[in-house]
Amino acid sequence: MDLPDPPVTEPRAVGVDDFALRRGHVYGTVVIDAETHQVLDLLPERDAATLAPWLRAHPGIEVICRDRSGAYADAADTAAPQAVQVADRFHLWQNLTVAVEKTVAAHRSCLRDLPPPSPEPEPEWETPAEAAVGHGDEADDPTGKFAERARAHHALVHEFLDRGMGLRHIARHLGWGRHTVQRYARAARWQDMVKGHKRQLPSKLDPFRPYLAQRWGETDGKVTILDLYREITARGFRGHYSTVRDWARRGLSRPEGFTPAPPPPSVRQVTGWLTRHPATLTEEEKLHRKVVLDHCPELASAAELTSSFAEMLTTLSGTVLPDWIAEATDASLPGISSFAVGLHSDFDAVTAGLTTDWNSGPVEGAVNRIKMLKRQMFGRAGFALLRKRVLLAS
Repeated sequence: MDLPDPPVTEPRAVGVDDFALRRGHVYGTVVIDAETHQVLDLLPERDAATLAPWLRAHPGIEVICRDRSGAYADAADTAAPQAVQVADRFHLWQNLTVAVEKTVAAHRSCLRDLPPPSPEPEPEWETPAEAAVGHGDEADDPTGKFAERARAHHALVHEFLDRGMGLRHIARHLGWGRHTVQRYARAARWQDMVKGHKRQLPSKLDPFRPYLAQRWGETDGKVTILDLYREITARGFRGHYSTVRDWARRGLSRPEGFTPAPPPPSVRQVTGWLTRHPATLTEEEKLHRKVVLDHCPELASAAELTSSFAEMLTTLSGTVLPDWIAEATDASLPGISSFAVGLHSDFDAVTAGLTTDWNSGPVEGAVNRIKMLKRQMFGRAGFALLRKRVLLAS
């Protein structure tokens, strides 16, 4: 505490955000230099009355990066009218995601009774005999859907490895788990990924399978899985209900003409299909997404609006924002239309966020460092000591 504060610089661009002194109860404000990413000050509150005097004391500020908090906007309007306010793109996308979820929830009735997705026709693969004639040593290669997928994935991973990409980079790029990428990278041949794929491991359910099949046949499929689980538990089964349930789903024959309807997708699933980058969707998710959009015209409109906003956000083409707001408002979609109307109240800052390179990413990094210092002090330090440590650490 006896050490002097670092010398104060006159910033041209600043970023402001809140941080928790006591999560859920007490919050402060962190101010950083948006160019050097140095923490300039910590303020004990997150309201306009606290931030405005600090901004007024630094008249050279030209850019203020902030979230969409009304308090920070009021402080900037009052104390730094000369500065350009920039709404953070991450928070804009986060707000849109919440709006899309409200739209999907309002049209959840559309998600019932969806037709099953129709996959793309599978290519006709060569039979083993044809492969033997045409490819010689490859006659013993595994065949089937999993084998073809393993071949493609193995080639893809090794192509990225040849380019010099690391395993973590490949995993992030493909949206896979790191260990999955690692297995493909270690396999010298794609055939090694298929070997033993369908090997069945012993199960606690194995001694009871004949009894379960007998009971299912005696009742013509009218006995419930829960009843079967209780019956074999009374006979010594020590596994979980989910083991019996999964066995029933995979191995039981249904009565003739019986086709269980798949459960409808949840609101959260559909929201993810509409807001995630298309490259991160699996083939199955793409098929389900297409079925939903074909069956629900309102959600198809929501998907188009979401994609066009994402394009604005990633290409910084915010000059077309008025057209997007008009289109979203005319669509009359609960959630998205309200989000579009709300952009009018912060129009200049949102436009700056969608047309300039300024963003609040460095401020989020400063907030994470504050959390680290708080943990080092076991959450026991007062505001004055926390502020001093943050400023000296910067």
